[in-house]
Order: sequence, then structure tokens, then C-alpha cells
Amino acid sequence: MDYFWKQQDDLPAGIGYGLFSIEHIISIVVVLALVVLAAILINHFSEDKKEQISKTIPVTMLILEVFKDLYLVRVGHFGIGYLPLHICSIGIFVFLISEYAPFAKIKEIFGEIAYILIMPASLCALIFPDWADFYPVWNFMNLYSYLWHGLLILYPILLKWEGKFKPDLRHIHYEIIFLMIVVPPILLFDKKFGCNYFFVNWPLKGTPLALIAYIFGMKYYLVGYGILALAALIMMYVVTGIIDKHK
Repeated sequence: MDYFWKQQDDLPAGIGYGLFSIEHIISIVVVLALVVLAAILINHFSEDKKEQISKTIPVTMLILEVFKDLYLVRVGHFGIGYLPLHICSIGIFVFLISEYAPFAKIKEIFGEIAYILIMPASLCALIFPDWADFYPVWNFMNLYSYLWHGLLILYPILLKWEGKFKPDLRHIHYEIIFLMIVVPPILLFDKKFGCNYFFVNWPLKGTPLALIAYIFGMKYYLVGYGILALAALIMMYVVTGIIDKHK
């Protein structure tokens, strides 16, 4: 418990459990197992209950995000690096729009963005957690991060199973336009303040982005990043289409 409420700057160096350690692998398995179990259980609820849960998850995530920020303020470490500007943080706004937008088409578009873009990005965050080198397993920020990304995966699955949208490769412009609106101002923000939201300034060590930087060089890193992102979107649509056809 000595380290549970400590932020990374107050923890001793080397206390993290590291990428692909046994602790990391167990954490991924537990989170994904809980997501699948929750999705299966919720799928057996009544339609009214499922609708209530779908509306509750984005609001709960907003409350969790506020609680995390208040915690960081309390320990004196809230700063420019904790703004909700990462793709996984922006997911909460995508979810809120998908659930509470006044027009059905907007809800459908943002539901598809949640499934095709936010969900795989969150899965990648679980596989390549940028917090694993800094925190022990039994730490608020570590546990919060797994809970957050688990919810980012669960909510789009529920939307998909409820038929709130129908993924189609012809809709790939939804995600492309969304990224074209969101990424440029974040890139400018990163350049001005030396941040790394969306990992556009430099790649995270040990991730596919590091390989992209190695292949393309930092001069063309964003070109390679864009190609990887587009390939990931296409793959999501193709895999989803194959699964739906098989079903």
C-alpha cells in the first residue's frame, strides 16, 4: 500500500513491471477475460437494461476521468501531460456523442468510429502500455489505466452486438475525416508544448511505432504512421466483415 497512491514522479526508479513481463501478460488476460464475460452477461439482459448500461458507461468513464484528475491535483502532479488528448482519452467524447447525440445518423457514425478506431487503439494500449515501466501492479494509476482501456473495448462491443451501427469499408471516411479534424491541432499542440499526444512527436519504445520510425526514419515517421493507421482501419473493416458474414 505504500506505493498505491503514488504518481510516477514520486516512485523509485525501476519499480515498474515492464512490457511483456508476467505481470503485464496476466493483466491483459484478466482485463480481456472480464470484458468478454461482461459483454456476454450484458447481452443476455433485457433490451431496456442493455440500453441503460450503454448510457451509463460513457458517463461512468467521464466521472472516472474527473476523479483521476482530482487525484493528480491532490498529489501535486496534474499538468499539461495529463490532458484528455490521447486517442484513448478522446474515446470518452466519442462515446458520449455516440450515446447522447440528438440525431440517429450522428450516433451511428460515432458508434462506428468507436468500434473501428477507438477499440483497436485501446487494445494496442493494453498490449503496449506506456505506464508499465513506471508503476507497480498495485498502484491506482496502473489499475485505473487497465480499467479505462477495458471499458474502451467493452462499450463498442456492446454497441456492435446491439446493432447500433453496421460497419462497412465504404464508411472508412468516417474515421479518416475524424482523424483529419482531430490530429492536426494535437500535432501543433505537441510541437508547441513538447508533448507526445497520439505519439506524433516520437514513438513509444517497443511498439510498432518504433519499428515505423526505424524503417521510415524520423523525417518520414508521420508518413509511416499514417500508412500504419490506414492499414489498421482497413484490417478492422475486413475482419469485421468476415466475422459478420460467417455469423
